Amino acid sequence: MPMRAIRTARMFDGTRMHGESVVLVEDGRIVDVETSGRELAAGIPVTDLGDSCLLPGLIDTHVHLGFDASADPISAIVAGSDAQILGIMRASAQRSLQAGITTVRDLGDRNFLSLRLRDELRQVTGSGPEILVAGPPITSVGGHCHFLGGAVDGMDALLEAVRERHARGCDVVKIMASGGNITPGSAPYRNQFTREELRLVVLEAHRLGLPVCAHAQGVDSMRDALAAGVDTIEHAFFMTETGVETPEDLLDDLAAAPLTISMSAGLIPGGVAPPPAVARSLSSVFAAMTRLKDHGAAMVIGTDAGVGPNKPHDVLPYAVEQATGLGWDPLGALTMATATAADVCGLRKGRIQPGADADLLAVAGDPLTDLARLRDVRAVYRGGVRVR
Repeated sequence: MPMRAIRTARMFDGTRMHGESVVLVEDGRIVDVETSGRELAAGIPVTDLGDSCLLPGLIDTHVHLGFDASADPISAIVAGSDAQILGIMRASAQRSLQAGITTVRDLGDRNFLSLRLRDELRQVTGSGPEILVAGPPITSVGGHCHFLGGAVDGMDALLEAVRERHARGCDVVKIMASGGNITPGSAPYRNQFTREELRLVVLEAHRLGLPVCAHAQGVDSMRDALAAGVDTIEHAFFMTETGVETPEDLLDDLAAAPLTISMSAGLIPGGVAPPPAVARSLSSVFAAMTRLKDHGAAMVIGTDAGVGPNKPHDVLPYAVEQATGLGWDPLGALTMATATAADVCGLRKGRIQPGADADLLAVAGDPLTDLARLRDVRAVYRGGVRVR
């Protein structure tokens, strides 16, 4: 793919904002960034995006492409054929990409279908976002999301589950350390595995070179996931049987640990209300996220896209904007969804710098003065190919 240039009135490089900038792209990578106004070498074609801001493509660290964001996404994924679910996943991936979300981490599918979609999209550059795959989440028998096919019982089964994901080519191991709200008979404050079982999963996954994400909505499961050495804690709702509690020692330990909290932010304004069990605790959970931030915990945004009508697969720009209501300034919120998310996922992107993947988003105006600009998309590039 020959070299080309993209010129914009301003550029957010993943951590800082710049004025007028030119980004040179070749063979799917960024090869140079010019912010001084120096003229380009003759013969390089230039796309001038005018009064817009170029930034790295957004990264959603927690989605479910197989969930259709309907009022009952579970029935669809349980009853549908593999071909039907793949159709839903393709549509979800395209909706993400068109919103400038150029990378998603799928943390729970059925039958490892996200592997099939990932490999399909890799055949044609720009045909979809980059997908990081977990496969069916490892869960207990009858536990949270057991209907996706990842239920296991016992130490040997846990080891086999990790090894299967590695052998199939998954990018990450997902384990349900606690229950959750969308599975009948499951409770988010209850543990599903012992600390020793979680530790076994982490040791084996790390031996095989895979990171571990732990769905942990309860205080006890968060403590166990932390002690087991997981790489990210998903949700971190601080649930107990009586409600949301944020023990000071746990906040301190999470802030000091070499892990990242992937918080479940992002709701479509004015959309369908969350389920009653979620709605009752929402303000307390958001307050807990602010407390985590204030304690210095490493955090990214994982939207849980697909789990309901208020979380479609283009919800991440709303989540970035809504993070300012939880205590982040616009710069910090944008950094979480780009450079920090890329680091957490182990990707060579999320920054506009030489050597990074040319996954790029251009939006109107200056998003640091108004994060709603993230939804005024002017261009999207995936691997250097313009897809919008």
